[in-house]
Amino acid sequence: MANKTVPTGASVDDHLASITPERRQHDARALDALFRDATGFQPKMWGPSILGYGRYHYRYKSGREGDFLATGFAPRRSNLVVYIMPGYGDFATILDRLGKFRIGKSCLYINRLSDVDRDALTDLIRAGLSDLANHWPVQPE
Repeated sequence: MANKTVPTGASVDDHLASITPERRQHDARALDALFRDATGFQPKMWGPSILGYGRYHYRYKSGREGDFLATGFAPRRSNLVVYIMPGYGDFATILDRLGKFRIGKSCLYINRLSDVDRDALTDLIRAGLSDLANHWPVQPE
């Protein structure tokens, strides 16, 4: 079974320019700059709305394997969704510094970028990439 979320080759700049409302677009552009700085990677579009930074190839014991984004975000209408692979389980000390958010397994939901501490978010992105690299090699793209 192939992944539904794959790199599309679509333009990151075009996607960022299409985001509404303007406040969400401003947050998305600032988050893009933060991810570029934190990862050192250039973004690629994954699916119709996820900006992915880096990739990794996984192979499970079941034999299933594939490629997925190493980290990234999606500027959704209701919130910004930050993806940290393989999840947030070991990052309590960073999350304590982060600010206002909700969390899922690999998703962090932020209403506005101003709701979180950007230094803590940078630390979280870097810690997530480091943790992921302990499981599978992370490639710039």
